[in-house]
Amino acid sequence: MHLAFIGLGNMGAAMARNLLRAGHRVAVHNRSRAKAEALAADGARFADSPADACRGAEGVITMLPDDAALEQVVFGEGGIHCPAHISSSTIGTAMARRLAAEHARRGEAFLSAPVFGRPEAAEAKQLLVVVGGPAEVAQRFQPVFDAVGRRTFVAGPEPWQANALKLCGNFMIASMLESFSEAIATLRKANIDPQVFLDAMVALFGSPVYANYGRLIVDEKFEPAGFALRLGLKDVRLVLETAQECAAPMPLASVIRDHLLSAIANGQSSLDWSSLARVSARNAGL
Repeated sequence: MHLAFIGLGNMGAAMARNLLRAGHRVAVHNRSRAKAEALAADGARFADSPADACRGAEGVITMLPDDAALEQVVFGEGGIHCPAHISSSTIGTAMARRLAAEHARRGEAFLSAPVFGRPEAAEAKQLLVVVGGPAEVAQRFQPVFDAVGRRTFVAGPEPWQANALKLCGNFMIASMLESFSEAIATLRKANIDPQVFLDAMVALFGSPVYANYGRLIVDEKFEPAGFALRLGLKDVRLVLETAQECAAPMPLASVIRDHLLSAIANGQSSLDWSSLARVSARNAGL
């Protein structure tokens, strides 16, 4: 397929590279020109603007950090215009509905297709893709999802449903980080090796997510960030907005939001969101 790709951060660059490896023609654009030009060696066409990237493309994929960045790319001057837009960004459900309405007005197809996975999973084509939107459009772009991920889940016929699922999934990860943080702070005060606890929990739950994030917390390896803590706060804020839309209380999410705010107040904005563990450590006097 002839595709455009906008947003080449830690996740986007790896996804675009895997599309090229799968044989798709890809034009790329990024606010930082060097990141886009680096993909030229893999066969991508460098584009000066989102609109230029969309020239002749069957679909455009966006992988941007937040609602504001995506709004600029869709509604701003020199923004995207393409037969289909696939948004892989983790955005709010309200923004997804706004995008769906705008693309319908333009006569363009729109899918939300956020992904689960850290940059190393993106590089290894091990992402989990969550798709929301019309079934016929999702089927048409299944080769795109197959090129970047190991499995695709269909959330529903409305794009915003995929964003709701992704936000709730990120809430689950944040809840795990909070649980690890509190438990490891207690164990350190009890003079118990946190690595023993991590080994036991990995054996108990059999989860690579527990293993990977637990190791970051035990080793206190919060740099470089695979997923910045400030983005974690953004996602927890968005899941609380979705919960309010649905009149579904999420009290634990409110606690995690406050702890993430505490982390940012203590200079952790750019650290990996597993550095949430420092909040429990500080609270425990460690």
